[in-house]
Amino acid sequence: MINKKIFKFSILSLVVILSFSFLGIDEGQASKRRFSMSYLYFGCPETHINLVNQTNGALDVITPNYFDLNEDGSLKITTKFSTKFINEMKKKNIKVVPFLSNHWSREVGRKALENREELSTQIADVINDFDLDGVNVDIENVSHEDRENYTDFVKLLREKIPQDKEVSVAVAANPRNFKLGWHGSYDYAELAKYADYLMIMAYDESYYGSEPGPIASISFVEKSLQYALERVSSDKIVLGIPFYGRYWNHSESKGGRGIHLTVLDDLLNFFDAQTAYLKDSQSPLSIFEIEEDDEPYYIHGRKLTAGIYSVWYENEESIKAKLELVNKYNLKGAGSWSLGQELPSTWDYYMEALNDDSLDEDDKDVKFSDIDNHWAKDDILSVQTKGWMKGYDNGVFAPDSSLTRAEATVTIVRAFNLEKQGEVVDGFNDVTGIHWAENEIHIAKEHGIINGIDEKNFEPNRPVSREEMAVLLNRVLDLDVEIIDLRKPLFNDIQEERWSYESIFSMTFKGLIRGYEDGSFRPIDSITRGQMASLLNRMTEYIK
Repeated sequence: MINKKIFKFSILSLVVILSFSFLGIDEGQASKRRFSMSYLYFGCPETHINLVNQTNGALDVITPNYFDLNEDGSLKITTKFSTKFINEMKKKNIKVVPFLSNHWSREVGRKALENREELSTQIADVINDFDLDGVNVDIENVSHEDRENYTDFVKLLREKIPQDKEVSVAVAANPRNFKLGWHGSYDYAELAKYADYLMIMAYDESYYGSEPGPIASISFVEKSLQYALERVSSDKIVLGIPFYGRYWNHSESKGGRGIHLTVLDDLLNFFDAQTAYLKDSQSPLSIFEIEEDDEPYYIHGRKLTAGIYSVWYENEESIKAKLELVNKYNLKGAGSWSLGQELPSTWDYYMEALNDDSLDEDDKDVKFSDIDNHWAKDDILSVQTKGWMKGYDNGVFAPDSSLTRAEATVTIVRAFNLEKQGEVVDGFNDVTGIHWAENEIHIAKEHGIINGIDEKNFEPNRPVSREEMAVLLNRVLDLDVEIIDLRKPLFNDIQEERWSYESIFSMTFKGLIRGYEDGSFRPIDSITRGQMASLLNRMTEYIK
């Protein structure tokens, strides 16, 4: 049904080349069980208890849509308010903390903040009357002009609500340090003085009306956490996890409508979608085509029209990748938007992943004096633990030093567990009997992976270029990728005629290698040891 050329072009055109930067891991005692909460928005009160039951005891707090706002900024109790649900949650020892929402209306949100004295009293009274466990403030789409009013509103809530009950705030993710507009309304540092925690809405990186892209790429999420951690202690940060996807019809001018994960499999199976997991963004992507004469298909009552569709969403692998960040930065815990959109199987792995501190254990075993603040620190620790790369005798890893031909060869032989096949008749004059990497260089030559500069010399200490590494790894992996014509160059400095084009294309298509934010690949630049560690980590699945 689907044109393979269009499918492959679509994936390449939708992949976002992302740059990663990492902070070091703060050592400290992890809690026995990290905090877990979820928002409850969809469904009726009769189904909400079942939705909580399917989490298998994973939740400490459930946050239902009970508090809305009237046009004058006063409190409005929603029709979903259920005393039966509240009482059932108390039996399960799950706290009920309703969220207060303006549903993206800037006018209503500002009215609420202007009316904050009365509104905070109304909320405190309802919490007291129904023995609720607090409030989660989710006022969105106000601006930097409302920043002080927003903070003061949270301060008033903290003063009026008993200290043993929760006051929390859902805040916009801010990986680019925006100070104006919606992002500017949240003063992280000041809000944290009065809130029990900030729930980082680290999703909707791509949204309704945006270009197609990930819901929450790993770079977007991590940079959002790094912004928060510069202002708030880790024990007051809860990472928001998306339980949904978005779809785009490339024949329409606007896309990005939401889709629950619970109905996604049916959609993808119905249209025989092609799926890829993009390692750089840690995001699944599916592509399918609807033709004019296909059987009608509806999502949330809307008929899907003909065209090429891309669907970005979350799955077990991408959710686990985000939960690993909770452990890496020793956060308070994780939240999710929203309960009922996820697959029931999510709860088979969610809590184990949320409470996995294996990264901390790896960190304790290795001491390199020059990687604490390096963006590739975790990749370096990972490949060192696997035995694929090592540091130097003086206790450094030298992450920004160029990788030599000898080091590259040794690394590949170790990672792919290549073994000697026979006696090497023709060695290299600058290796045989005189170089520390002689054995691995001979093994790589036997396997046809690497050649000398000429028949006599290997030049083991010469730096490896980025395109040489792409060719070398593509040769090892033997990737089965059809080279297709693109509407625009893969990178602005790589043409189809270049000797390394096929390898760079294949490695990029598989999500194993990436360029720079300016659209370049920089083929003749030397690859660094830190870049090599990162590249190897992305290849782990293939190496296994």
